[in-house]
Amino acid sequence: MTVHDTHQAPSRSTLLTFLVGALLAAVVGVGAMVASGVSQLVDAVPTPADLVAALAPEPYEKIGPVVVESVRDLATLTTVEMVEFTIVEKGTDQGWLEWARGDRVRLMAVAAIGAGVDLAAVQTSDFRLSDDGVVTVTLPHAELQYVDVDEEATQVIDRQKGLLTKGEPQLESETRRLADTILTQSALDKGILEQAEENASTAISNFLLGLGYSRVIVDFDG
Repeated sequence: MTVHDTHQAPSRSTLLTFLVGALLAAVVGVGAMVASGVSQLVDAVPTPADLVAALAPEPYEKIGPVVVESVRDLATLTTVEMVEFTIVEKGTDQGWLEWARGDRVRLMAVAAIGAGVDLAAVQTSDFRLSDDGVVTVTLPHAELQYVDVDEEATQVIDRQKGLLTKGEPQLESETRRLADTILTQSALDKGILEQAEENASTAISNFLLGLGYSRVIVDFDG
């Protein structure tokens, strides 16, 4: 039995046409892939605007209630205390009758005088923040906060009365008040208020600088 094949072998021209078409398709595909890769590469390159945004510093946070409350808590760290003592003498002047009617007290007085800045009065509005991170703080001036007399160390060291008098009942109290005034003035003369303001300025500056602000300026109102 003879079997006949009805298919004919392709001609040379047909084969050539097929190969050229396949080659063109491959070239087009490779070109598309290259173009897509170049596009992605261009998109990945940062622009000048991207570089500026990346290098720009983070904006500084405004001074809020939490920071203000922390500043108020620094009050105890900024208080200045000085211990002063003095010997005060006070009495009545009876002239030539001093021996009979005179009354004189000599008192040694010791007291601790404290001064500080009232940080409890600080509000959020007392803080100003610039774009470059400079904080300006306005504080009240320092004030004397207490005069604590040491009752054990404060005592009358001499009391002289005339032969014809029982003494002035209020003389010792008046002498104590005079001593308080002298001790307080002594602390003021030594710069207790200035030291309190310096302490407050240093404590607040160190605290805010520790939070990352670039510079701190402390002003005292009035």
